[in-house]
This record gives sequence, C-alpha cells and structure tokens, in this order.
Amino acid sequence: MREETYDISGMHCAACSASVERVTRKLPGVERSDVNLTTEKMTIRYDETKVTPEQIVAKVEKAGFGCTPHAEKKEAAEQALQDAEAAELRHKQWELITAGVFSLVLLYVSMGQMLPFGLPALPLPDLFSMHTHPVNFAILQLLLTIPVLYCGRHFFTSGFKALVHGNPNMDSLVAIGSACSFAYSVVMTFLISDDPHAYVHNLYYESAAVVLTLVSLGKFLESRNMQKTKGAITALMRLSPDTAILADSGNEVPTKSLKNGDVVLVKPGARVPADGMVTQGESSVNEAMLTGESLPVEKTAGSEVIGGSVNLNGALYVQVTRTGEDTTLARIIRFVEDAQGKKAPISKTADKVAGVFVPVVMGIAVLAAVAWAIAGQPFAFVLRVFTSVLVIACPCALGLATPTAIMVGTGLGARHGILIRSGEILEITHSVDTVVLDKTGTVTRGEPAVTSVVPYQCGGDTLLTIAAAVESVSAHPLAAAITAYASSQGLGALPKLESFENLSGKGLRAVLNGETVLGGNRRLLEEAGVDVTPLLKEAERLSNQGQTPMFFAKGGVLLGLISVADSLKETSAAAIARMKELGIRTVLLTGDNHAAADHIGRLVGVDQVVAEVLPEEKAGVIQRLQAEGRKVMMVGDGINDAPALTQAEVGCAIGSGSDIAIESADIVLMRDDLQDVPRALRLSALTLRDIKQNLFWAFCYNTIGIPIAAGLLYLFGGPLLSPMFAGAAMSLSSVCVVGNALRLGRARL
Repeated sequence: MREETYDISGMHCAACSASVERVTRKLPGVERSDVNLTTEKMTIRYDETKVTPEQIVAKVEKAGFGCTPHAEKKEAAEQALQDAEAAELRHKQWELITAGVFSLVLLYVSMGQMLPFGLPALPLPDLFSMHTHPVNFAILQLLLTIPVLYCGRHFFTSGFKALVHGNPNMDSLVAIGSACSFAYSVVMTFLISDDPHAYVHNLYYESAAVVLTLVSLGKFLESRNMQKTKGAITALMRLSPDTAILADSGNEVPTKSLKNGDVVLVKPGARVPADGMVTQGESSVNEAMLTGESLPVEKTAGSEVIGGSVNLNGALYVQVTRTGEDTTLARIIRFVEDAQGKKAPISKTADKVAGVFVPVVMGIAVLAAVAWAIAGQPFAFVLRVFTSVLVIACPCALGLATPTAIMVGTGLGARHGILIRSGEILEITHSVDTVVLDKTGTVTRGEPAVTSVVPYQCGGDTLLTIAAAVESVSAHPLAAAITAYASSQGLGALPKLESFENLSGKGLRAVLNGETVLGGNRRLLEEAGVDVTPLLKEAERLSNQGQTPMFFAKGGVLLGLISVADSLKETSAAAIARMKELGIRTVLLTGDNHAAADHIGRLVGVDQVVAEVLPEEKAGVIQRLQAEGRKVMMVGDGINDAPALTQAEVGCAIGSGSDIAIESADIVLMRDDLQDVPRALRLSALTLRDIKQNLFWAFCYNTIGIPIAAGLLYLFGGPLLSPMFAGAAMSLSSVCVVGNALRLGRARL
C-alpha cells in the first residue's frame, strides 16, 4: 500500500471535498481517501498495483477539480505561495468593492422609492423613469447587473462545471439561483413593451446581483479569517533565521547550508539557526514560541539549544547537531500540519451529510417551486421561492465547522508547547477518565538529588564538606548529587584527598589529612568497625520512603548520613490535584520499588500506585485498565514507555525541547511540566465544544432557513423570504462559524 498527498484546487464547501472523496474512493485498490477543505489537501492510501497516480489525478479532474501531487515547498516557494494568496485576496477585495458599488446603485434604482422610510427621488433623467420609460428602466438595471455578474463569474464557471460532472456544490446552488433570476428578468425586459405595467414589476435583477455580492462578501471574509487560522504554522516558519555566522571564519552563510558539526556564533538578540549544543559561553535563551515556556532558560557549555529560539544577553558558540527537516522546529511544523490535515471523527459525519446535502437541497427547491406553481402562484413567485431555497441552503458553514476549529485548536496548543498529532486525538482526549503517569522523568526530575543531611558527631557543613570531598572523585550519579548539593550551599573549596579507593557495591574509602574516610552503605562501615546504630532508625525511615541513605565516618567515628533520592518536580502535585478536580483517576506506574513508588504517590496524591513493572509490562497494565472500561491517557518520556504510549487511547510524551519522542506519542508536551496534561485535556474539551457549537448552528440554520425560504411562513400569512436576505443569511452563517472558531484562539488553558 502507498500513501500520498495531493493538492486539490477549486473546492469551496464541504460538498466539494465530499465529492472528491467519493470519486477517489470508487477507484480500485483505494483503501482510504481524506480531503481537508481548509488545507486543500487530499491524503490517499492505495494499492499501486491496481491504480496509478495518473488515474487518481484524472478522476479528480473529471469531477471538476484541480489535482496535483503535493511537493514539499521550499522556503522560497512557500513565500511565493503566501504572496500569491495575499494577491488573490486583494483581487477578491477589489472585485467585491466593485460588485458592492454596482449592487447598491442597482438596489437604489430598483427599490429605492418603494422603501417605507422614503428615500429621496432618484437623481436620474426622466429617460430612465419606471413609470414613463419602463423599457429604459429595465435596460438600466440590466447594465448595472452585468458588472456584478462578471465579478462573480467564478460561481458560474465552478458551479455549472461541477453540475455537469454530477458533483453539484455550493457554487452550483448560487449559480443556478442567480442565473434563473437574471434569465427571467431578461425575458421580462423583452416583454415589457407588450404590457409595461404588468412586467416592469417582475424584474429580479437586484436579486441576482445582490445575492452574488453577499455570497462573495461571505467568501471574502472566510478567506481572510482562514488565513488567521493558519497563523500558528506561519509564525513557526518565520522563526528560523535566514543566515548564520560560522565561528571559525566569521563569515555569514545561509542557514540551509549548515552541516552537523559546524560551530556557529549566536550574538545577543539573534535567533539560534539550528539545533545544537553550546560549546562556549553563557546566556539566557527565550524558547517561548517553541516550548511555551514563558521564562528564559539559562544556557551554559553542554546545554542544548533549539533552532529558532532567541539568544537574549550573552554570546554563545553552538555546535550544530541537527539541520533541515531533522530540526525540532521542522518537526513541530510537520506535527502541526499533520494535525490540521487529519479529520476528527465528528467531521466525518458532517462530511457525509454535506456530500448528499446539495442534491437534496436542489430537489427541495424543485419540489417547492412545483408545489407553488400547482397552487396557482405566478412564475415570479415560483422563481423567488426556487432561488431563495438554493441560496440559503449553501453548506459553507457546515463544511467550515470542524476544520476551522481543529486548525485554531492545534494552533493554540502549539503556542502553549502542546503538540497534538491529529484532529482525532484532539477530539477523543476530552473523553479520557484515567491518566497513567510514569514516575521517573515525568512526576520526578529523573535525576538524584540530596534530600536529607543528618549530622551525628559534627556540624552539618563539616559532614557535607567531607562527604563532597570523598564523592568528588566518583562518577556515580549519587556522588554527583552530593557534590552538586555541596556546591549549591557555597561551602568553598573542598579539601584534597591524599588517596582513594572505589569499593564496588559498598562505597568509597579515602585518606584525608592522614585519616581514613569512609562513605557508603551500612555494610561498608560495619565491616570497618564503625557503630552505625545511632542512625539506623533514621536510615530505615528514609529507605522506606524510597531514598538512598549513605553513611560517612572519619577516623572510625560516625559523622552522619546523607540521603539521596529522585526529587519531585515542583508542579507535579498541583497538576495531579488539577486532574482530580476534572474527575480524572490518576495512576502512578513505575519500575521502581514499592517503597519509593508509594512514597512519591503519597506526596503527589495519586489514586493508585503500580510499582516494580518492567517497561514491556507497562502496556499490559494499560490493557487491564481498558478492560475495566476506562479511557486511558499514558504520560511518559516517550522512549522506554513507547509500548504503553501506543496501547493507550492517548499517548502523551512529556519532554524538553529537542528530546521529544514525536514518533511514539499522540501528544507531545514540549515543557517538562506535568501541568500541561490538564491543559491538554482542557484544550480538547474547548475544541470539541467549539466544533459542536459550529455544527449546531450550521445544522440549525439550514433546518430553519430552508422551510422559510420554501414559503412556509407565507403559507400561514407570513412574509416570503427574498433571495437577497437568503444570501445575506447564508454568508452570515459562514462568518459566524469561522468567527466562533477564531474565538477559541483567545481561550486560556
């Protein structure tokens, strides 16, 4: 099976995208075909032995749409495309202004004197008076209508083309309605001379013109607003600088020419050109656009930096480790694009409805017209009903309801460092009722730190100084934790050891100022004849909390103990408390021993602790929870938790910057902050609420509007809907849907 992406042109509504899906799915060997209206892309999976790309393109083009294989756009091409879109939008704006001016004049000419608030007499020569020269009056309206029809010509070319190919769309409805009104008015113009007073009142030029203008206004506002929904990707694309400074030569070179291993100089205020590691210098770096982290991050030699982040105050020398499509920024952009291009399950229902909606509406319009004709209404009345039904039922709002909300929702998440792989994940995340948390690196920092210093026959500073001096010669993580803690306490220079010996499984033996110093477990000190009884209870208490106590002695005298453990992240307890407020059951899942796991579980307040589980066994724990009927989100580091992340309904990788595990997770949290988990849950709930609101208004609008346009109110003595008001209502519904989606972008997570 082969999966490809194609760019589709000529789509204007959900019926269009549904038509493309329908014709491509009928091809032999096609497993699936999904078309995204907003990104204008089709993703198709097919058996290449049964169908070729040429056949796919030909099938789409036969349906009345353009189809070309999607090519990864280079930076210049991307900019050219953006410029072309901006130019097209400006062209639409000028055509809209032109159509609007002519439509207003036409409306004034045709109906100004009939309005209840009494407009002043028309400043026209008597030659164009409706009463004295009705033929000239009709010809003037015809001349005013023609420019509007020209400005809205794409509705006719696209609409009738789709109709001929058997795939009527929104443009088909507008084209048929406007064409019928215009054609009928032209016939009346030629018949006016036979009976002026009878036929002059049956002109509907203003309906044809104003409907096109109002629908064009709605389409223009949609296009302009849709550009805003793509803002997240556009902003990310602009982060990468065009040039970089090579450290060895000082030359400025294009960023795209950088290779792994190159060392670049990043000046204060400049953007980091590519992912890399700091080799020299100290500075603060703003990673807000990439990770959502509001505070600058301190960088020193050995620190990783992300391409696109901003160097704030110091010069940094950075060795490039990733370039091009491998950079974190490029992967984030692909991640967000994929999410915006994949449909949520709820949108598939809307697409199915929209796919049959246009033919059904055309049938309703014909039936309503025939029914009123049989009832004895004049042709002008029948035409008005027919046109109104076609115009008001355009499914623009229905087609925009879901993709706009998904685009805005994924963009909002990206701005907060929450990357969501697909619309489906965005939709189902809100239904999660159980969050399973890996311990090390997720709830805790993933690195040991000193938690307790318990002196016995010396002061705390003395104990810490001697312990740090002994441990400074060891590369063990526990030793590194003690030396780092001593350094943070500002104890000054450590005394130098005269000799040392690493005792495997026990600890260290060293000579300091002519005396033997021991540092390690209880067994080491007891074998050396040191009495550790005074601190045994404290050591047992700390061990029961999952900590590792280490005893220290000098000259055969017990100095005290220092305990080391994997420390909690500051926000873990608050994040879990927030999840519980949302009604989420929390489970701590770890391979650590029960004592350590239970202690961490009590500190953060999880509902359940599952300990001593191997990485390959974690997926089984997820399966058992699912067997209980729970919707599970697994939160882990995305590497050793990959099986569990894949098994869960939602896999969430929590990591920092360039170490994200994009391939194994559905959601990636760029920050090492567990509070982004409840934020992701809230984002999903807000987006789904927005989609449901949009779909409700779109369906509600059509459900109410079509019967009114068909003359239901008139049947009971009410007014008959004008095609002009139908066009205004249709455009307003689309704008409301897009506006509601954009409102989501201002939500607080």
